[in-house]
Amino acid sequence: MTENIYINKSEEVYDAIVIGSGISGGWAAKEFCERGLKTLMIERGRVVEHRKDYTGENKTPWEQPFRTKVDNLLVEQQYSIQKQCYAFTDATKHFFGNDRDLPYTTAKNTNFTWIRANQLGGKSLLWHRQSYRLGEFDFQANKSDGYGNDWPIRYKDIDKWYSHVETHAGISGALDNLENLPNGEFLPPFEMNSPEKSIKKKLAELYPQRPLVMGRTAHLTKPTEMHLSQGRVQCQTRNECQAGCSYGAYFSTQSSTLPAAAETNNLHIAPNSVVHSLIYDEVSNRIKGVRVIDNDDLSEREYFAKVVFVCASTISTTQILMNSISKKFPNGIANSSGVLGHYLMDHNYNANASGDIEGYEDEYEKGRRPTGMMMPNFYYKPDSKRNFLRGYALAGGAYREGWQSTQHQDGLGVDYKKKLKEAGKWRFGLYAQGEMLPRFENLMSLHPTLKDKWGIPQVEFDCRFSENETDMMIDAAEQAEKMLKAIGLQNVTSSVSHGTPGLAIHEVGTARMGIDPKTSILNAYNQSHDIPNLFVTDGSSFCSSAVQNPSLTIMALTVRAVDYCVKEMNAKRL
Repeated sequence: MTENIYINKSEEVYDAIVIGSGISGGWAAKEFCERGLKTLMIERGRVVEHRKDYTGENKTPWEQPFRTKVDNLLVEQQYSIQKQCYAFTDATKHFFGNDRDLPYTTAKNTNFTWIRANQLGGKSLLWHRQSYRLGEFDFQANKSDGYGNDWPIRYKDIDKWYSHVETHAGISGALDNLENLPNGEFLPPFEMNSPEKSIKKKLAELYPQRPLVMGRTAHLTKPTEMHLSQGRVQCQTRNECQAGCSYGAYFSTQSSTLPAAAETNNLHIAPNSVVHSLIYDEVSNRIKGVRVIDNDDLSEREYFAKVVFVCASTISTTQILMNSISKKFPNGIANSSGVLGHYLMDHNYNANASGDIEGYEDEYEKGRRPTGMMMPNFYYKPDSKRNFLRGYALAGGAYREGWQSTQHQDGLGVDYKKKLKEAGKWRFGLYAQGEMLPRFENLMSLHPTLKDKWGIPQVEFDCRFSENETDMMIDAAEQAEKMLKAIGLQNVTSSVSHGTPGLAIHEVGTARMGIDPKTSILNAYNQSHDIPNLFVTDGSSFCSSAVQNPSLTIMALTVRAVDYCVKEMNAKRL
């Protein structure tokens, strides 16, 4: 990309403004630009250039001052919250938000872990790349049991858009032909190791309704000509993805959607632009533009467009909407329903089980596969006999002990090197990813007095897992332990923890879709019920969390919304 793609001040009225540059923002910009619309992408953070700015890539542990750990003083000053993320290391820390400058609060007796990545590309540089479609049962779940509002769409409405994003992004996976986990447009799946193949077979014999499948993930196992033309090549199975991938082997804004958008010459980007609020014109009932504060010098500027897509990620998007107030919308723009900020959800990871696998002493793993396995939700059909609603998936895999435990032991010389080469017994583990019910009382709001360095009210969370989620995790631990024992694993143990929402980094809800404008923010096309030229296409639009990772659905909803928006613009209805 050329440097003149980046702007600061501009008097131009763009066809579209896209707020955010992560998973959803990247797709929105690509789709608008490829349809010929002059598009401005607004990003609150710095520019990160593909390859050039992956400063932690290919750095071995011994090349890092603290052997992948982050200096304790730096953690205390800047990353006290972000350090809890699985991807936070010395090689990736520069992609995480600075907690000192990004404060938030939580209500009494609650907690919420807000992981942030404020730079061009957002969390698309850090995500774990698991890519699953929601199925028909997921879109019907709220209506079936009465929790939350009914999704205004069904699987058939989004099927072709899933295919659209899968083909471009490159998703590896197998055609498993499961009722509860739809097939997609897949590249070849990663291979299971020998113990996993054996366990899959045994589980299929004893639990035929609980299949174990290879994780579907946004990695180019066998790139197509289209992927190669993007400058992307085959995954090298290094599993160091969060440090950045110069191969472009995993899908990110930088590797895929941003180059496609830039190639059209219809894209401009305003980096270091913290969105304060949307500019609303009450006479026309339209969003005219976006008010931003410079990330560095705190100066103010405005950008203007015919339509605005808010894709800043669930919590940041809702913060922007809440801070955009007017006489008509004193409680947040497009919030005539009053549900903005409510129904906050995240996935629940609070159960696991593992055990020893006998044999396979002559087997070793090849490379570092960047995905585990998944057992899809086998509780996808309602059942009054269970003591909880909805269900969970189980993810995990087999690994051989040895180098993981010995590499951090003391030692020198030949004996130490020999110890590093030794491998211990094989183990297999499962952990739960449970659905969280949409509940009105789980919410985010703006603090009445506390503000951040840009003068924007801080977010306050009042969110907790309910008894339903706790009972679900108890069942997950029990079922996982039962299955591992049944297939012959030894020394099987399980546990249930009590982590709080947020750390799954799958937050959704807070600006939900719906048929009824009185109980939802958005219609079936992610368009505001109240303001026709305002769209929201990130996770905040979800009506339920389902069990699957949300990213693929966010992408598909975004592309579908852009397609609809452009048709409405051409028909002069916006």
